[in-house]
Amino acid sequence: MNKSMIKKFYLLLSSVFIFIIHLLFVFARVKPANSMSRNATVNTVGNNSSTVPGNSLSINQPGVYDSLKLGALGLSRQAYDYALKGFNYLIAKGKIVNNNVISIADFSESSSKKRLFIIDLKNYKILFNTYVAHGQNSGREFANNFSNTPESLQSSPGFYVTKETYFGSKGLSLRLEGEEQGINDNALNRGIVMHAAAYVNEGLAQARGFIGRSWGCPAVPPELHQAIINKIKNGTCLFLYTPDKNYISSSRILKEAA
Repeated sequence: MNKSMIKKFYLLLSSVFIFIIHLLFVFARVKPANSMSRNATVNTVGNNSSTVPGNSLSINQPGVYDSLKLGALGLSRQAYDYALKGFNYLIAKGKIVNNNVISIADFSESSSKKRLFIIDLKNYKILFNTYVAHGQNSGREFANNFSNTPESLQSSPGFYVTKETYFGSKGLSLRLEGEEQGINDNALNRGIVMHAAAYVNEGLAQARGFIGRSWGCPAVPPELHQAIINKIKNGTCLFLYTPDKNYISSSRILKEAA
């Protein structure tokens, strides 16, 4: 073998060696393609977590109560638990179009308190916490008397599904369909709607310990009514809660959802 051939042989051997070293270096840097997806859990809030992959969202709805400190704001635990039961019942029945939002009026509280809670269950947010009126003949500070009868001027408790809006004598208003037979199913016939009312305001609540009363409608403050109505219209759940034993024992929704 002459010197020229020996030189070519050593050059070839060196090239092969360098190539092998390069391959080992490249493979050492490559990680498994699924290493990120195995650990892609994010956005934990209290007992609730949302998870990627596939942009799926898993919400432990009962945990929202503690995460948002709703008890400290005045919403009773029983009101929230009952609201969720009925909410899920109405979803199962195909009544709810928008299941991201739930509205709860806690009539166990004085009307001088901000007892209306509108909650974004998907994003764990309190959208509104404000005053809401009860019926004139349901009581002065507290709503204790309820009726499904036209002209009673009383509130009807229970579960409602929000319908379309319209402009009437109270301005922008929201129709409400009562979902509880014999309890609030006359709501549309009675003209029970959500609307603005000047007597629903903080000044009255502080000055005399209660706000004004409606003819049975869950009236809200004028400065918020448009934003509230536009947020909850067209197929969301509204729950007017009362601890009244007659309501709780006769509510078919609460029985079937238990």
